Amino acid sequence: MKIVVLAVGMVKERSLAALISEYKKRLSRYSSVSIRELREIPYRESLSESQKEQIKQQEGERILRLLRENWHVVALDLGGSELTSLEFADYIRELTVSGKSNLAFVIGGSLGLSQEVLNRSDFRLSLSKMTLPHQIARLVLLEQLYRSFKIIRGETYHK
Repeated sequence: MKIVVLAVGMVKERSLAALISEYKKRLSRYSSVSIRELREIPYRESLSESQKEQIKQQEGERILRLLRENWHVVALDLGGSELTSLEFADYIRELTVSGKSNLAFVIGGSLGLSQEVLNRSDFRLSLSKMTLPHQIARLVLLEQLYRSFKIIRGETYHK
């Protein structure tokens, strides 16, 4: 399975980048994993909702240009389905059994994902009912993917 994480925004904190790198390395035993960062469009909090929506649209257009037709797309979305680690492992297992070999996870910027990106996704996943910064969402996603492969293979996961 080939996994691509498309993420709006850059990870600036070294300690967080090191953890993300560590989980990406761990995942490489099970899958090809790449992370593609897209520059977040800067904005002021004082912008109107329609101006924020325009920024989301622009970021969404850049995301959509990178998504390939044959990719199974999972959008990380606060309104998406919440899964336990076992359920997430089952979801990943089902994708592999059904021949889906290209999997893209999309993480939006601080404004979220455009409706067009959500419409293009095959599944919407919420990592938590709590809002997570997109850099931390990236780390949680990679850790859960690693945990899923360990579960699928029947391997122990040290806590």
